[in-house]
Amino acid sequence: MRAFAQLYAALDETTKTNEKVAALTRYLSAAPAADAAWAMHFLIGRRPKRLLESRKLAQWAWEEAGVPEWLFAECGNAVGDFAETIALLLPPAALSTSLPLHYWIEERLLPLAAAGDETRRGWLVEAWREMDQGQRFAWNKLITGEFRVGVSQSLVVRALAAVSGVAAEIVAHRLMGQWQPTPEFWERLLAPAAGGAAPEDALGRPYPFCLAFPVEGKVEDLGGAGEFQIEWKWDGIRAQLIRRQGRTFLWSRGEELMTDRFPELAALGALLPEGTTIDGEVLPWKDGAPLPFAQMQRRIGRKTLGSRILAEVPVALMAFDLLEHGGADLRQQPLEWRRAQLEALAPPSSALVLSPVVAESSWENLRHLRQESRARKVEGFMLKRRGSPYRVGRRRGDWWKWKIEPYSVDAVLIYAQAGSGRRASLFTDYTFGIWDQGKLTPFAKAYSGLSDEEIREVDAFVRRNTVEQFGPVHAVRPELVFELAFEGIQRSPRHRSGIAVRFPRMARWRRDKKPEDADTIETVRALVG
Repeated sequence: MRAFAQLYAALDETTKTNEKVAALTRYLSAAPAADAAWAMHFLIGRRPKRLLESRKLAQWAWEEAGVPEWLFAECGNAVGDFAETIALLLPPAALSTSLPLHYWIEERLLPLAAAGDETRRGWLVEAWREMDQGQRFAWNKLITGEFRVGVSQSLVVRALAAVSGVAAEIVAHRLMGQWQPTPEFWERLLAPAAGGAAPEDALGRPYPFCLAFPVEGKVEDLGGAGEFQIEWKWDGIRAQLIRRQGRTFLWSRGEELMTDRFPELAALGALLPEGTTIDGEVLPWKDGAPLPFAQMQRRIGRKTLGSRILAEVPVALMAFDLLEHGGADLRQQPLEWRRAQLEALAPPSSALVLSPVVAESSWENLRHLRQESRARKVEGFMLKRRGSPYRVGRRRGDWWKWKIEPYSVDAVLIYAQAGSGRRASLFTDYTFGIWDQGKLTPFAKAYSGLSDEEIREVDAFVRRNTVEQFGPVHAVRPELVFELAFEGIQRSPRHRSGIAVRFPRMARWRRDKKPEDADTIETVRALVG
């Protein structure tokens, strides 16, 4: 556990990619297989569910620390991180042990789910008394289900490739899908590749997704339009549909197995040849056209799917790539070849819809056509370089997303709250309002988009201009105007404004505008259409 805590601290203390990879490589090379498997499991973002109520955990911590509840709360507000607050307040360890990471996970963490409160408290207090401050911090992150560290899965894959000598693409594939962090899995993960083949236990395992970079400058800088296969960019759930050994698997990009949630696509799988993997987008689809994504959310939020919702919101797989055919990995084949094979196997009159290829070779014509995106219920264009393979992750050069400009609204800052982690001492979480019958109505929350200097400036404003406080939330004088950008908008009876937006962020600080210049509810409703 000590080595894992040291790794966690090392990753948190640097922003340099090579230093992170070096720290990961050192740890994974030296750790026992049982520890390395669990560490890798957590580092790529898989973590146990929260097994304890925060209230109980806090009470046991302040009682062990010998401080009153109010002081614990004040310390938490100052530190801004629940796990770190506990680690700092607890008295020094009475007995420092070097028990391995897998022991703490398998013998102490996972059994908490079935234990009573007295047993839970005893185990936790005993663990705190045996750990130094660094170990406690990492342990608290694990038991609260909030373990996050500043490394991407691609960095972990780079380290694993360095440790094993196996190509990063193969390691990334082996990490996909469902598996348990056991020594046996660790050995299979690092085993030499048999001619680059998929791992032996990969019946339902998806391939790592190929991701696109956004077009940030002039699209002409990418080359000629004729160098690309051009498709519409659909707004759905990115997924891979797999048919192997008579079974169908539907995986999301977030590695969630979704087969049972979309029976239409499970039925589609039975129509596909054995050894087939299709990459595409799950869309709410009816009468040959996409429905608004809000309709998809009606299905996502349900545990059971009745005949009515299936009829009202049917789905289709908008297919745009073929990754496996006849059990053979096609990812290194040219894009056009993969597309031709996909077109040949697509079952007619099924839930599989081929993503249309846009037959234009002029950027100017495409720029005009792109303006129709919202009317077509798409987000712009996907630009895929002809002849390109299907790569792992986000690689600059082959796949680009040329999205339409986001919606934007000018809104007024009305509430602020302190952030978390490194931003715990700054007000960084904001609520914005728009005008509705002469009053500012909460419209959206946003957390990103400002520079560090702007955040410090807004923080100072909040401290000087708080007019009322509701717990951690500060109501401020309505003076600052910001342009908010967002990707989608819909009516919502659950929101006070009657409007919900997707992915809001601060596009810029409108210092040139007064609060009365901010947008009204009527203006925003007009965006819904």
